[in-house]
Amino acid sequence: MRARLLAVGERMPGWVATGFAEYAKRLSRDFPLELVEIKPGARGKGRDDARAVADEGAAILTAVPRDAQLVALDGRGAAWTSEQLARQLSNWRMAGRELAFAIGGPDGHARDVLQRADQCWSLGPLTLPHMLVRLVVAEQLYRAVTILNGHPYHRG
Repeated sequence: MRARLLAVGERMPGWVATGFAEYAKRLSRDFPLELVEIKPGARGKGRDDARAVADEGAAILTAVPRDAQLVALDGRGAAWTSEQLARQLSNWRMAGRELAFAIGGPDGHARDVLQRADQCWSLGPLTLPHMLVRLVVAEQLYRAVTILNGHPYHRG
């Protein structure tokens, strides 16, 4: 099973890129994770933020592999413990579909993305910088894989 992390935003800070690359490397054998950066919609004075969100949403949906399970990262989604995420990952594997995780832009996801999503996942009530969410998602997916494999990384 392969997974894509579709993330609005470009040019991660070095420390985020390094951290993400480390977890992607650790995941490469059991759960390959590919990062797909989505160009942010145009924002600013005289720009329509709703149009930017819609453009980002269209780009995310275009990047979702055909017939893939889509999980949207959204503050209104389900907040899972690491063990619950491991069970979700096991279920996703059993379904045999490709998997895509979507991180929206600064104004969240377009309605079309949320409607297309098979599930919505919340990392909790904190507001996190979108670049940091990439790293947290990669680490939590790695943690879920180690739980499923009985590896001692997770000691929760």
